[in-house]
Amino acid sequence: MISRSPNFIEDMDHIMITEEQIQNRIVELADKINLDYQDLNTEKPVLVIGMLTGAFTFTADLVRHLNFHISVDFISASSYGASTVSTGSVVIKKDVGDITGRHILLVEDIIDSGISMKHILALLGTRNPASIRLCALLSKPDRRVTPIKIDYLGFTIKDEFVVGYGLDFAGRYRALPYIGVLKPELYN
Repeated sequence: MISRSPNFIEDMDHIMITEEQIQNRIVELADKINLDYQDLNTEKPVLVIGMLTGAFTFTADLVRHLNFHISVDFISASSYGASTVSTGSVVIKKDVGDITGRHILLVEDIIDSGISMKHILALLGTRNPASIRLCALLSKPDRRVTPIKIDYLGFTIKDEFVVGYGLDFAGRYRALPYIGVLKPELYN
């Protein structure tokens, strides 16, 4: 028997985006990406780079719907330290290999301030890729402090503390199949 992780529904203020809504939107995003990459003439597969740790679930679900040759790698960066507020200083914890001449599809779980993503895009841009496109599941424009161009966006959300579908709080809630808003008393 397959066991699912606890649903932690009692920890949620409300469910923001259901599992079905997420999966439907992933198919729509993949359709757009497939269209954009259909005529790409390249010797090397498109490199899909997932942002660890939050985007691992989204990356895995997305790549299953892409119909062109890909390879997958992951990068990990942090600007949060041990809190829920960005420090503004970005540290690369796990890097990708050589991307010279590669078409890059960078996959992120959520863009809020934009600080980390601006740093990652600038870093990857110095490595001479053929192109870089950004796919993000969630965007919180009310928290943005630096502009970020998102080529493929799942959902624009309000400034609420969300968890699930890869997003966590203190290492919990990543395995939830939906995105929920955590009750404030659990993180304040």
